[in-house]
Amino acid sequence: MKTETELIQDFYSVGGGFIASQEKNSIEKECVRTLYPCHHGSDIVKYCERFGFKRFSDLIIINEESWRTQEETRKEALYIWQQIKECIYKGVNKEGILPGGLNVTRRAAGMNRKLLGDKIYKNKDQWFQQVVEAEENFTNINKWIACFALAVNEENAAFGRIITAPTNGASGVIPAVLMYSQAFTDFTSEDDIVRFLLVAGEIGTLFKKNATISAAMGGCQAEIGVSSAMAAAGLTEILGGSVGQVLMAAEIAMEHHLGLTCDPIKGLVQIPCIERNTMGAIKAITAANIALESDPAKAKVSLDQVIQTMWETALSMSDRFKETSEGGLAIAVNVPEC
Repeated sequence: MKTETELIQDFYSVGGGFIASQEKNSIEKECVRTLYPCHHGSDIVKYCERFGFKRFSDLIIINEESWRTQEETRKEALYIWQQIKECIYKGVNKEGILPGGLNVTRRAAGMNRKLLGDKIYKNKDQWFQQVVEAEENFTNINKWIACFALAVNEENAAFGRIITAPTNGASGVIPAVLMYSQAFTDFTSEDDIVRFLLVAGEIGTLFKKNATISAAMGGCQAEIGVSSAMAAAGLTEILGGSVGQVLMAAEIAMEHHLGLTCDPIKGLVQIPCIERNTMGAIKAITAANIALESDPAKAKVSLDQVIQTMWETALSMSDRFKETSEGGLAIAVNVPEC
């Protein structure tokens, strides 16, 4: 007869999506060198010019082969897209009060219902088709983008399944912008989805390597700001932007998040975090549109410079505004204990 053994171990969140246990060897470091190492935006420009890559994602696809085949990369990216759709679908079909004591009311479901009117759907694919066929005007599209972002972050606040991009608190920006591209633009192929996610991911690594993606280290500029830059780059890529325009879009998005603090009320990722994702998504789309109409050669600020500036800003920022709930809205808004 088999006996059961209970194993107990403590793990700690150390910021930026990393976890560690108490053991000294809990974090294993395994270096994988890609064919074309990209540690800065300038590296991406250099390799694309040297080897004639017309698209940013062409370079990233080759580098991804250091871990998996192109077929595996494509499969995993499309799996992420399906999980994004599932998360948004769940979020737009749930109402009520979010847990935690702030009594925040879910809003995505109400927005979805008003935008679709009396249309009926039974699953996420039918719902998505209804969104695609819904009336398109600036106001409605703007509301849909907000609805997508709210849906994801309300799911996050309710312990639902999300796609961390680059963090849980900033997980609504990339899904909102990617869903926007699939519902309201002509660039809706599976290839577009894969390229969007690859480029967004690569931009995220540049911030992770040269600054931070942790609000505890850099304020919300490191989370919403980074996610907005990632989404702007991915959208610019599939809308036909050049390598320079993709990097420019990421720079523009981050430039206008510099100094953004992290001051969640009661330490919950709800206020102002949920709404902040809607702002990050809109800024990403705006940044992409500006970059597509611009000449990167005339840009005064590079992505590398804005990443460096973000890190310098993070180092100078008071700890009161770095996810400690000791400053900003966290103390300005008096919420009684339950």
